Amino acid sequence: CNAAPQQGGNRNLCGCIQQVANLTLNGREQKLAAGFFKDPQKAQVMRQSARRRDETFWQKYLAFGESAALYCS
Repeated sequence: CNAAPQQGGNRNLCGCIQQVANLTLNGREQKLAAGFFKDPQKAQVMRQSARRRDETFWQKYLAFGESAALYCS
């Protein structure tokens, strides 16, 4: 987040997003989600996967995004 050009390294916003991530995603899930920024195709593959584990993660990831948008805006 801090290195993302779109955010300009906004420390407060990035800290808020990390707090929400800590509350909604475990460490493995956070690492997986962070990989989406390096390789957006991974997110697409995960979203379209028929595997139950991937679907469960994707739902948690969506909930994280919604919570971060509400809490950190």
